[in-house]
Amino acid sequence: MENVESALMAARMQFAITISFHIVLAALSIGLANFLMILEALWLKTGRKVYLDVYRYWLKVFALNVAVGVASGLILEYQFGLNWSRLAVQAGDILGPLMFYEILAAFFLEAGFLGIMLFGLKKVGPRLHFLATCAVAVGSLISAFWILSANSWMQTPAGYSIAADGRFIAEDWWAIIFNPSFPYRLIHMTLAALLGTAAVVAGASAWQLLKAPGNPRARLAFSMALWAIVVLIPVQVVVGDLHGQNSLKFQPQKVAAIEGSWTRPATGAGEPLRLLAWPDMNERRNRWEVAIPRVGSLYLTHDLSGTIAALDEFAPQDIAPVTPVFFAFRAMVGLGLLMLGQGVISLVLRRRQRLYTARWWLWTSLLMAPAGLLAMLSGWIVTEVGRQPFTVYGLMRTADSLSSVSRAQVLGSTWLILLFYLLIFGIGLWVLLRTLREPPHEDEPGPQPTLADETGHS
Repeated sequence: MENVESALMAARMQFAITISFHIVLAALSIGLANFLMILEALWLKTGRKVYLDVYRYWLKVFALNVAVGVASGLILEYQFGLNWSRLAVQAGDILGPLMFYEILAAFFLEAGFLGIMLFGLKKVGPRLHFLATCAVAVGSLISAFWILSANSWMQTPAGYSIAADGRFIAEDWWAIIFNPSFPYRLIHMTLAALLGTAAVVAGASAWQLLKAPGNPRARLAFSMALWAIVVLIPVQVVVGDLHGQNSLKFQPQKVAAIEGSWTRPATGAGEPLRLLAWPDMNERRNRWEVAIPRVGSLYLTHDLSGTIAALDEFAPQDIAPVTPVFFAFRAMVGLGLLMLGQGVISLVLRRRQRLYTARWWLWTSLLMAPAGLLAMLSGWIVTEVGRQPFTVYGLMRTADSLSSVSRAQVLGSTWLILLFYLLIFGIGLWVLLRTLREPPHEDEPGPQPTLADETGHS
């Protein structure tokens, strides 16, 4: 039993490493593809070449992100078969088709039009090229649709029956695809991807403006990214609240872990907002708790006297690791509030015409560049660790999803994956920083290979 638990933790650690790398790249693909679509639409509508220059510049970043993202995605797919084959056997009838539709979308829309988007502007004309950009942007969203549908079904399973051998059988595909948590998770994750990308673009543009404050292309990218943050952050707050209400209904144990709520308060006392604490899993209580009475009830139940199910109301073996869920949620919310503040300050500085010249502000925006992606990763920790000890929530335990692998096998492959990631991501990061250190220039060439460039000029 100890060997099984050891192999299980090793497999979970490996999955956490691979998904953390891949989800950042997937989010940037979604955000950059839609950013490029907007830039090209503005160029076609206004005829202003500054939009095309910025488009071509960030297209190079998008191409690099796609190249590295494909490498990380392949490893993630193989890992399902190597480490989690029992999950594939038991839930394959449902998860298999959902993953297949994602591959179709990625292949026919994203990969099919990617070459035209990257290298075809001089060959197919502006309008057909814009169609290719739109296809890649829409394809990224469709891929996210199917991936998040599969993930959400494992969080809130619906539309299934269980066969005599324990396999999940699809009964209602509409209920499976649009399971109870899917609409909220899809919108929440899409907004997180857009916000994470906006923070990166704002940070990179701020870095460029520190060196060349008058560059109109860096100013344009900086301004558009900050407008995205201003518009999307309030929407994300509302969607996050709705997602929380859905989780409270369908995954109350996860919400109890998020709140660090070990016992239900007395009737009428309300749920406190625990700002800081150290959850103790052994003693089933919080150490060094700093809390504000009743405020938790306000955002959890929208009632100052409301309470939620506490952790002591669930079987101990069904409780998720409280400490990482508790702190990850606070990290996500804290980073989101910082981005909200970033958006408000940008409006003030824009009104005072100091948006591009206040050096303290540019440095702040540079430091905020990873905030959106870190908030997204924190949210995924809440989502995935908060689901434990289940892969299919309440129905299939993670320990029962593991392949017949040993700890040594998993750790060996983990070291190989880490070495591969350090090489690929190290090279990718080096190229990215070299690209971003120079702002977009007039007549920006874009990611044209030599042969394609020569053909385009012939």
